[in-house]
Amino acid sequence: MAMEITQILLSAQSVDGTVRKHAEESLKQFQEQNLAGFLLSLCGELANEEKPVDSRKLAGLILKNALDAKEQHRKFELVQRWLSLDVTVKTQIKTCLLQTLSSPVPDARSTSSQVIAKVAGIEIPQKQWPELIGSLLSNIHQVPVHVKQATLETLGYLCEEVSPDVVDQDHVNKILTAVVQGMNATEGSNDVRLAATRALYNALGFAQANFTNDMERDYIMRVVCEATLTPEVKIRQAAFECLVSISSTYYEKLAPYIQDIFNITAKAVREDEEPVALQAIEFWSSICDEEIDILEEYGGDFTADSEVPCFYFIKQALPALVPMLLETLLKQEEDQDQDEGAWNLAMAGGTCLGLVARTVGDDIVPLVLPFIEENITKPDWRQREAATYAFGSILEGPSPDKLNPIVNVALNFMLTALTKDPNSHVKDTTAWTLGRIFEFLHGSTVETPIITQANCQQIVTVLLQSMKDAPNVAEKACGALYFLAQGYEDVGPSSPLTPYFQEIVQSLLTVTHREDAGESRLRTAAYETLNEVVRCSTDETAPMVLQLVPVIMMELHQTLEAQKLSSDEREKQNELQGLLCGCLQVIIQKLGASEPTKYVFMQYADQIMNLFLRVFACRSATVHEEAMLAIGALAYTTGPDFAKYMPEFYKYLEMGLQNFEEYQVCAVTVGVVGDICRALEDKVLPFCDGIMTQLLKDLSSNQLHRSVKPPIFSCFGDISLAIGENFEKYLMYAMPMLQSAAELSARTSGADDEMIEYTNLLRNGILEAYSGIFQGFKNSPKTQLLIPYAPHILQFLDSIYMEKDMDDVVMKTAIGVLGDLADTLGSNAGSLIQQSLSSKDFLSECLSSDDHLIKESAEWAKLAISRAISV
Repeated sequence: MAMEITQILLSAQSVDGTVRKHAEESLKQFQEQNLAGFLLSLCGELANEEKPVDSRKLAGLILKNALDAKEQHRKFELVQRWLSLDVTVKTQIKTCLLQTLSSPVPDARSTSSQVIAKVAGIEIPQKQWPELIGSLLSNIHQVPVHVKQATLETLGYLCEEVSPDVVDQDHVNKILTAVVQGMNATEGSNDVRLAATRALYNALGFAQANFTNDMERDYIMRVVCEATLTPEVKIRQAAFECLVSISSTYYEKLAPYIQDIFNITAKAVREDEEPVALQAIEFWSSICDEEIDILEEYGGDFTADSEVPCFYFIKQALPALVPMLLETLLKQEEDQDQDEGAWNLAMAGGTCLGLVARTVGDDIVPLVLPFIEENITKPDWRQREAATYAFGSILEGPSPDKLNPIVNVALNFMLTALTKDPNSHVKDTTAWTLGRIFEFLHGSTVETPIITQANCQQIVTVLLQSMKDAPNVAEKACGALYFLAQGYEDVGPSSPLTPYFQEIVQSLLTVTHREDAGESRLRTAAYETLNEVVRCSTDETAPMVLQLVPVIMMELHQTLEAQKLSSDEREKQNELQGLLCGCLQVIIQKLGASEPTKYVFMQYADQIMNLFLRVFACRSATVHEEAMLAIGALAYTTGPDFAKYMPEFYKYLEMGLQNFEEYQVCAVTVGVVGDICRALEDKVLPFCDGIMTQLLKDLSSNQLHRSVKPPIFSCFGDISLAIGENFEKYLMYAMPMLQSAAELSARTSGADDEMIEYTNLLRNGILEAYSGIFQGFKNSPKTQLLIPYAPHILQFLDSIYMEKDMDDVVMKTAIGVLGDLADTLGSNAGSLIQQSLSSKDFLSECLSSDDHLIKESAEWAKLAISRAISV
């Protein structure tokens, strides 16, 4: 096979589909029949200097993919598979890989360094391959430049794969020394300097201890800053990427260097090539992100002992930073509005300006206003667009008091520009800026309204007119209308938009039918805006919303009639069905919210459900997420009447619950099960065996994304609330699952923020399950079945109270469960409750909470406990 492997690898890259497919099959077969032999022949191929570059490169790539995968469960399998290989095989592969680092062929070296890092990622945490870092470091002093370059590249990848806590500090110091020396200006080879600079980027996470040492930190910072000035553009870019990473990882250590960094970044932004200049701007955006987070977290009240002081770098740099960013706004590209993925100097500068405005608030306004006034009426479109962009960028951050007087003057000007400016760029940015005005300065919380009876009609007329403009301008006009509608969400019984409702809806529907609605996300934006206009409408326009139902149903019906579609057309059809189902969902929620409209709406329910079922039938393997969400809304609105749809709908519900791959679909379906339980109550009973079986399967699968697990637990609670004591037969399956998840979520020491957030979601799901189960069994003769579980539940409440890291949502649910337990079990649990911490310390803490919902729950729990104890 080793002889043939070269040929198979080359055939696997053939332009001829059949040859390629055959080769892929052969590789798959070889891997399944003899994994060790397969991996050995791949690394033999990669290491063999006589083989063609293409086969060596693919051999390395397949080797890398045999060690790692995106999906967690697959990755776990591959790691176990590697660890269980024979030691001699692994040693042979590793020796082979290290030899390839000195290959004269760049692709072979580079591929090899990636594979070495993947192996290290598996073995170093297991305390295996301890000699690797040493042997790489000894390579650094080798004479051939290419070996040095490949070794630095490997060290970089290694730092990306391995977590800092498994590498000892001595090795970290040596890696950093090697990397920083490789970056030095005295290093003759640009390839080595580039590899070293990129390696430092990955190694920064390891440098915690080194950054606390002044001398070491000064040295690292000096080398990075020097590297931003080398003649080679790629090294300059990589050095600025290091600075961006340092700005977020080591923000609190930057003060001594910030003036120098400002000078370097300003020079780069004004004079350097775009990729370098973009990173230089990114440095300041990153500093803004850090300061915004600090100021939000501490709410501006810094005590002397606050652990993360804010250095106010942005505030100090303002007088120089703002002019530098304003200059970049004039460097637009001709076609940036049409290209969705466009990113250039002007866009980066505007984004950074927006972050600066959020960081410093009112202080930015006087620095930007002269630029706007000077450029907004200039004959050159670039100046008008830059002025408009600058204005739109500073609308979030400063106070309405500071902005309102300017906006009142500017609004009229903008509305005129949107219809009359000859340049499409200027119109695009003007429509975007109007959207920002409506998003941040219009709404029930704003004291002085920007939009009055005097200008409302003009605003609507101009926006509807703009929706006929080029797709990129029309899309931004839809966005502005979206925020205009949203601002009237809590307006009361009568909305200023009511007189224009019919015309707005008609214009948006017309946009969705434009020939070019596929460009610039225009169709999607029009439907999103239509949904928002409907969602924020008042009872006055309910008859018009009702008239919209058959219109959208007809559109959905038409997408179902299309025959024999190409894969491209099918994708478009799918997307359109999604938008229409989303629109129906909003309409159903709106009309279902009040009795009179709900009554009239019910005449359409059968037809709508029929359409949704046909949307599902269009696809063989996956369930349509938006149709599922719309059915949830329909179930909520139709209530017990939804039972008649269950026999036909059930198979799609099951299909959604089985969809591990697209876990969002699975999560949405779990939510819909909850909606159906609330709608049908005990009429859901005939379907519960199937639903519970699938939910329990989901929970015990290691393939399902963890984010779906909390909603599954709360779904247990929904089912129990719906079917009451009939939940008895599921207790023996559900309770142990809840119990083991509860034990896991009670201990969080050493977890990061993201993990704590997830743990709180998990706790809340578990508690909602317990709450639903207790309430479901209340007043039933079978309540004694729950008594054996009470000690564990109380212990769970005590332990999460002791951890002191639950959020307000969990606190409210937890104290509610304590009340439900006392209420349902009564005197049976009295003595248990009295012994628990929760009934004393936790309860009294909740009773004195500022959050009225927590307080309310606690008062009810106190009452339930006193009843349970007094019996």
